[in-house]
Amino acid sequence: MNTYVAFPYHTDGRGRTGEATRAAWLHGLIEQLLFTVPGERVNRPDFGCGLMQLVFAPNSPELAVTVQALVQASLQQWLGHLLRIDAVAASSEDATLTVTVRYTVLETQQAGEASFTRSLSS
Repeated sequence: MNTYVAFPYHTDGRGRTGEATRAAWLHGLIEQLLFTVPGERVNRPDFGCGLMQLVFAPNSPELAVTVQALVQASLQQWLGHLLRIDAVAASSEDATLTVTVRYTVLETQQAGEASFTRSLSS
């Protein structure tokens, strides 16, 4: 049986690394990629999507297409060996960004969906 590291990282009641199901692990991988700013990771400066930088950009059809393309490309580059990205939907309202990713797990051919909402307002 495969074990997966939980995100965010934590220790369990026994003092060991927290474990997650495969679905929760994949959800965590997607979340890390979407909300990591390129340059934030020391040994992987090109890792990340830069999505949070677009929260305050004015809404427009062009921005929606740009966000979807940015997310799709980042997911394919970094998680393409695990997932086939089927659809990406993104919307921004005020200081809140919502992204939904529909995917298929390559190993099992199971469909999955991950949705994330981030708000930068206080």
